Amino acid sequence: MKYCQNLNVAGYSDWRLPTIDELQNIYDGSGFTPPTPNGSMPVLAGRAKGGLILTGAREWSSSRVLDDRGHRTGIAWQYDFPHGKRWRFDPIGYKGNLRALCVRHP
Repeated sequence: MKYCQNLNVAGYSDWRLPTIDELQNIYDGSGFTPPTPNGSMPVLAGRAKGGLILTGAREWSSSRVLDDRGHRTGIAWQYDFPHGKRWRFDPIGYKGNLRALCVRHP
């Protein structure tokens, strides 16, 4: 969340981490095979609406997973763009191959 809040790109500084619903709504499930040079392994990739190609496995969201009593946990929802589904495995602050796809209001 801090990464997006501190981001300044193309003259804009009002970036934020999207909710899990927003990430799911921009998923483009029309099918996608990433371009690969001859002899190389394909890159794990997905596509968002508008033609944006994503090379990470999953994207963080600002939405927290709720426990059985409806309280927020220390786990944030992630969206898997290559497979078009939600994930909830890693705790906030996990430092694996997850990425932040920052968004802003038009």
